[in-house]
Amino acid sequence: MKSILLFGAGKSATVLIDYLLEHAAKENWKLIVADADLALAKEKINNSPNGEAVSFDIRDEAKRGGFITQSDLVISMLPPMLHNTVAKDCLHFGKHLLTASYVDDEMRSMADEIKNKGLLFLCEIGLDPGIDHMSAMKIIDEIRSKGGKITSFRSHCGGLVAPESDNNPWHYKISWNPRNIILAGKAGAHYREDGREIRLTYEDLFSPDRIVTVPGHGSFSWYPNRDSLSYAPLYGLEDTVTFIRTTLRHPEFMLGWKNIVELKLTDETPAYESEGRTLQELFR
Repeated sequence: MKSILLFGAGKSATVLIDYLLEHAAKENWKLIVADADLALAKEKINNSPNGEAVSFDIRDEAKRGGFITQSDLVISMLPPMLHNTVAKDCLHFGKHLLTASYVDDEMRSMADEIKNKGLLFLCEIGLDPGIDHMSAMKIIDEIRSKGGKITSFRSHCGGLVAPESDNNPWHYKISWNPRNIILAGKAGAHYREDGREIRLTYEDLFSPDRIVTVPGHGSFSWYPNRDSLSYAPLYGLEDTVTFIRTTLRHPEFMLGWKNIVELKLTDETPAYESEGRTLQELFR
């Protein structure tokens, strides 16, 4: 039996847990879900005979290492700042690792040792980044196989509310770590459009006026993702006049979030003196 260790039982892990448990008996898997909240991990396992819920402090090196050594595959759905803690253990104990988050410089620095040990560290395999990479490369490979040349690349991707559940003015619901919604876009964006390199600050990202129409689904707003240009060499598209990766949202969300940013409600700097002031005075 193969043992799969999943760190994190939050919102983003729900479908993954359901999928792994659904296929566990047939594939001869055992799934161990580790989370700081034992009740949450148990809820996600839902009494499955193929799953086990455990809880411990992720900073406890001995316990963390103990569970990793007993596993064949480790999946980290922890907050991004904790991935490298798990990654270093996986490298030390010779275990394969999957994450859905962006590859940072620290993870990238492990690449040679990962290869030398014959390990698979597969990152950026969520929706964005992840499915967008795969769908993009499928199209790119098809075009190249037919002798085509790509001169412009735009990738639009977003987790949107299903129409039957779309019942609020922003057309948005929280399906992942709420803190990550706040952090999204904080690094600004860097992309190329019509031959010009463009850099946007966090305050400039959330314009409802950037529109793309999706046939059969209507029009959506988009904002550019981080450093799009770092992916151009990976896609083999260094020479395109336009290269941009974006996140899709409804225009109402973009307008609302733009105002939230302008009011500095996402600013984590403790700079507000609210004592004795009304909300109107505070936001004036």
